[in-house]
Amino acid sequence: MVYTRRNALLPNTVRKMKSHPELKPAAWGAVIGAVAMAIIGFWALGWTLGSSAERMARDRAEAAVVDTLTPMCVARFGEQADAAANLTELNKISTSWDRRSFIEKGGWATTPGSAAPNSEVASACAEKLGKAT
Repeated sequence: MVYTRRNALLPNTVRKMKSHPELKPAAWGAVIGAVAMAIIGFWALGWTLGSSAERMARDRAEAAVVDTLTPMCVARFGEQADAAANLTELNKISTSWDRRSFIEKGGWATTPGSAAPNSEVASACAEKLGKAT
């Protein structure tokens, strides 16, 4: 057999890398297990992403602020000299949008130190005042 320079560098047969026969099923098992754990963790175990946790915390904080300020709005509404007339006028308004606007214009949903009324507090205040009658 005559060797040329090109053939001298290459072996006569191509050798394959030997691997253990258990390696492929173990790798697939690890991949499937990781995917299954992620699905179970987010679905059943309550895992959340950081952005989702921040959004939930912000929503709870806003709800707590509304729950705290709504009784103050109702009290401020009732402390007015013409509270009975205002309550009658509020009950005549049919849409929740207009009821909220009435509370905002009256200034009862504006917290001390802020320039604008809180629309969520105004909505909750109008709802609570509507139930009081």
